[in-house]
Amino acid sequence: MTTTSNISRTVNDIIGTILPELITIRHDLHKHPELGYNETRTSGVIQDFLTKIEVPFEAGLAKGTGVLGHLEGNGDNSIALRADIDALPITEENEFDWKSIHEGCMHACGHDGHTTILLGAAKVLSTIAKEQELPNPVTFVFQPAEEGGGGGEQMVLDGCLDGSRIGKPVGMMFGLHGWPQQKLNDVATKVGPMLAADIGVNVTIRGVGGHAAFPHLCCDPILCASQLVLALQQLASRNTDPLDALVVSITQFNGGSAHNIIPEEVKLVGTMRYLEQETGEMAKKRFVEIVNGVATAHGCEASITLHDGYPVTRNDEKAVETFFEIANETLLEDQVLLFEKPVMGGEDFSYYCKEVPSCFFALGLLPQDKESMPSLHQPTFDFNDDAIKTGITMFCALALQTKLN
Repeated sequence: MTTTSNISRTVNDIIGTILPELITIRHDLHKHPELGYNETRTSGVIQDFLTKIEVPFEAGLAKGTGVLGHLEGNGDNSIALRADIDALPITEENEFDWKSIHEGCMHACGHDGHTTILLGAAKVLSTIAKEQELPNPVTFVFQPAEEGGGGGEQMVLDGCLDGSRIGKPVGMMFGLHGWPQQKLNDVATKVGPMLAADIGVNVTIRGVGGHAAFPHLCCDPILCASQLVLALQQLASRNTDPLDALVVSITQFNGGSAHNIIPEEVKLVGTMRYLEQETGEMAKKRFVEIVNGVATAHGCEASITLHDGYPVTRNDEKAVETFFEIANETLLEDQVLLFEKPVMGGEDFSYYCKEVPSCFFALGLLPQDKESMPSLHQPTFDFNDDAIKTGITMFCALALQTKLN
């Protein structure tokens, strides 16, 4: 009879054999980053690897670069494992051999590491599947355009969960993200909201321009917009329960053409983030009221566009229970942690959470001897290769030990 300990030993043995190759792949992906929906080379690397290890797949998903692999197993529903594959429009400041060769584009969020971990899991599970039937069918979701492009939504729309493209319908799904603030190889998650929903904000304030020496003859949109930036902070401080979470950030303030001209208009861009739907609806309503009120008080007019972005990444209770049970059997006790508080960043794993029971977890990247390391979206960030083994181990354990029925 195959036991959990025997499977764990097999997984560890296979990982030990393939880890040097995987690190080479990770460095290659880091060196050749591609932005959302343009990950043509990255998608090719994934397809070549899956072909080599004899994992059936469908390519060309989510506007062309998404890849969906599948291994058969016992049962009518599969365990899905997801990796995002795109990079960010940031100029890299590292100097190692695998530094990005594409100016203004780099893997500053660790998706090269996520992709490598999922490729490693596919290799381990395909090796085991050649010797025995897997206890669950397994679906491998390589998703483009997480960084603002909504690739997760496109993968869902293209049938990556319902079994219409390849394999069995997904019964439970897991995804991970490298976490620079968490000790190396620790894993953490929580039930319910883990990452926030976002609302994109665009506002144009139109006034009456003129000579800067005669402001009394103008309706100054810069003054109006300045007051507006301050007034919008009341959304969080005076409209939201202090124990709820709401962030309002204006991140672009554009207007004017010369030092002695009051402009006709000013444009503001920003974001609002929330964890509960009713908070988001309140924020949108009050945002419009505050903008129009401040504009009217300054004799200006306002044009407002609010765009709903990613939903809340909301972990399913049963999926999280499953994660903790398996993680505690797989890793050391002190490596398995509760993710204490949600963070206000967004993540399009949320689209999978809306469709099937799902669990998103953080994988620690911070070396034990360091107090800090470059954070996500910084030009000096690099995924920690020492976390690859733990990521693969957890993905394989979840695929092999989750009980769907």
